[in-house]
Amino acid sequence: MRAPLVLLGLTVVATLSTGCSSGPAKSAATPTPAATYMIPAQTVRPDETVIKAAPVVDGQMRFRVLGFHDGMPSMFGSHAEWNAKGQYVRVRVLIESTDRTNQKFDAKQQLLVASDGRTFGIDTFAQAIKRQPDELPVGSFVRMEFDLWYDVPKDVRVTKIRFFADPPLGAVGPSKGVDVPLR
Repeated sequence: MRAPLVLLGLTVVATLSTGCSSGPAKSAATPTPAATYMIPAQTVRPDETVIKAAPVVDGQMRFRVLGFHDGMPSMFGSHAEWNAKGQYVRVRVLIESTDRTNQKFDAKQQLLVASDGRTFGIDTFAQAIKRQPDELPVGSFVRMEFDLWYDVPKDVRVTKIRFFADPPLGAVGPSKGVDVPLR
């Protein structure tokens, strides 16, 4: 009878010593990294420059520039080809609502800024040809990726884009915007 009791005792000790811990104890000062989504990388379009600027926030909207292409003399869509009055500029953006409510994204508010300080709004005709959004609701914590198209004079050197979101509840006055360098 003694052998089964010893075997049972050894089994209990082994279970307690291995079942309570899966490894060395973690220090309370060592933070656990946050889990991240595994989003596959996308191939950059020909002649597009990848922009590595950090995301920026205006109001309750986060903006990230993904790519930039300027100096395009013409463009084509599914139903039209069109020459620029000057040069087309395309900015690939990722936007995200950072609030629990819907946010309104208005492409017409987003401005390109030239090296001399001039600003330029989107070209609504180019946006339509390329079937890109002009205005859309962005749901709570929703992300969207698309292009903004501009037609600017040929001699303009674009240096940044200025993003605008709706001001948060309780804000006094409209947003002053937030800039992201493109060069």
